[in-house]
This record gives sequence, structure tokens and C-alpha cells, in this order.
Amino acid sequence: MAKMIGATLIILAATLAGWYKARQYANRPRQIRQLIVALKRLETEIMYGFTPLPDALRVIAKQLKPPLQSIFEHAAGGMDKHNSTAQQSLHTAISQYWGHTDMKSAEREIMVQLSYTLGTSDRADQAGHITAAISQLQHEELQARDEQVHYEKMYKSLGLLSGILVVILLY
Repeated sequence: MAKMIGATLIILAATLAGWYKARQYANRPRQIRQLIVALKRLETEIMYGFTPLPDALRVIAKQLKPPLQSIFEHAAGGMDKHNSTAQQSLHTAISQYWGHTDMKSAEREIMVQLSYTLGTSDRADQAGHITAAISQLQHEELQARDEQVHYEKMYKSLGLLSGILVVILLY
């Protein structure tokens, strides 16, 4: 009886680990798409709304869901509370909250590169940099979708099968 419970727990734990990894592959394209939409809104706020950058980041944060919401809120708060530059605030927000996302370092690097230009140039130049970041993120989204197709189902199966293998090896 105890062996059966132990075997069930091992299989369950391995299956859940596989499903967790598969969920990361499923969430990554969605989060990249949310980031693209957020940057398009930021571009609109800067170009047509003439909204100050901290206010624009705050408006966008209200429209997002966690974990991306935290990044934009913290960046806006850093610019207000600590009188930091946009670059410093965005770097701090990314370093604190990026680990809560399912995105990889390529998307993080795109955002870090974008932070260097936010708030340091005129509206047209900032819009150009945001557009470049959006196109890079769209490329990353395509790769993320390909990875999702290839690896999501594999990790679900691999979790279950590795749990069964461990049970067979132990008993």
C-alpha cells in the first residue's frame, strides 16, 4: 500500500513538473504579445497624447496583467519617487520583476536596450526606437510560438514518462 502511494506521488510530481515547464512555453508568446501591445500604447501616449513618461507608464500598467504590470508600475514609481531617469527606473524594474515572467533573456535585452533611449531624446526618435523594439519582439514571438509547438507537448509527456521511469527503477 505504501509503495503504491509513493509511486503515485512520484508520478504525480513528475507530471506536474512537466506541465509546469509546458505552461512556461505556452505563456511566453502570450506575454511577448502583451509586451508588444504595451509598447504600441506607449508609443501612442508619447507621440499623440504628449503624456509625460511616468504617467504614460502608469496608464499602460493599469491596462496590463501581472507580471508585466509590475514592471511598468515600478518603472513609473521609480521615476516619480526616486527622481531616477527612465533608464535607471526601467533597469531596476526589469531586474526585480523579469524573473516573474516566462520570457527569456532575448526579450529582456530588447527592453534594456529600449530603456537607454526612453526619455533621452525627442518624441520622433523615441517612437523610432519603440518601433524597432516592437519589430524585434515580433520576431521573438514567432520563435516562441515555434518553440511552443515543438516543446509544450513534449514536456507534458516527458514529465509523465520520467515519473513512470523513476517508479520502475525504484521498484
